[in-house]
Amino acid sequence: MRPILFLARAEVLHVVRDRATLAQCLIVPIVQLLVLSNAATFQIRNTPTYVVDLDRSTTSRGLVTRFAASGHFRVTGESASLDRANDALLRGDVTMVLAIPRDFEASLVRTSAAPVELSVNAEKGSAAGIVQSYASAIVSAYAAELDAGRARTVERQPLRRASIDVRTRSWYNPALNYRDYMVPGILVALVTLIGTLLTAQNIAREKELGTLEQLNVTPITRGQFIAAKLLPFWVLGLVDLAIGLLVGALVFSIPIRGSLLLLFGAATIYLVVALAIGLWISTMVETQQQAMFVTFFVMNIYLLMSGLFTPIDSMAPWVQVVSQANPVRHFVTISRAVLVKGAGITDVARPLLILAAFAVVTLTLAVRQYSKRSA
Repeated sequence: MRPILFLARAEVLHVVRDRATLAQCLIVPIVQLLVLSNAATFQIRNTPTYVVDLDRSTTSRGLVTRFAASGHFRVTGESASLDRANDALLRGDVTMVLAIPRDFEASLVRTSAAPVELSVNAEKGSAAGIVQSYASAIVSAYAAELDAGRARTVERQPLRRASIDVRTRSWYNPALNYRDYMVPGILVALVTLIGTLLTAQNIAREKELGTLEQLNVTPITRGQFIAAKLLPFWVLGLVDLAIGLLVGALVFSIPIRGSLLLLFGAATIYLVVALAIGLWISTMVETQQQAMFVTFFVMNIYLLMSGLFTPIDSMAPWVQVVSQANPVRHFVTISRAVLVKGAGITDVARPLLILAAFAVVTLTLAVRQYSKRSA
């Protein structure tokens, strides 16, 4: 343990003494957070939707069909249980629940009016408002279709205009504040960028200075060497996350509804993944400049496929599958679920387990790659 602490202390001294690196670690992420939180938007399509059809009539099925055929919604679940629908909404499996009450068709025939309920995951801020507007437009168009059909069948009798009363509920983010959705994701992106970039430059810097060969002849094992390189930046990543959360709460008033212990526990696992990827890059390149270019290339792919700026639901199906191999996606999911929804460990168990598997794989790759490059 002592050799690891000695090497880790050397890394800490390097960061503290280099003002540019220190600013890159602590000041740049905060500035980026303040800027990027006001600079993102996205298009909505293929929104995953859960249907609770208690009427099971021809008219109610027609409404569900209109939603599925619109291109804006994709029915991913259907049952007669509102509890199951609400659980899917909490887990993040769906963005909207369409609930059609009993006697929906009978009410339309008898009174020309019937209600439907739309429960929208408003965690996504203004995107929830767009989802609501799409849904309301579909319901209104369907009501107009019913009017036209009745006019054809009963031409000479005066008919009251069909009306479907849309009742919406915005869950998790009632004010539709877009920053509540963006800030937790941007925090993940900044912690990832800083941690991965610094560690990617680490071993490359040792190669440029000629000190890597000196370290290779010391009795320290390769595992201890990698651990010593990871430890300071792992701690620094947690500090960056804590500072970002503080700024987010004070400047943007983002909600912190879930357990911070759970969030930082997930962060400890995720940072192992991000930093190990950085070290793996560092062992593959020869200079810090090469490390920087490779890191930015990897980060661009990671961020664009993480669901940070564009909802995963709106991506092409093959991209949604490939994005499962993106650790940033899973920590963004955890961060938003814990902070905005107040999710517990059972609600984020799946992405948490995926991150743990990533941590084992990437750390093993980093150690093995260093072994090959330094032999």
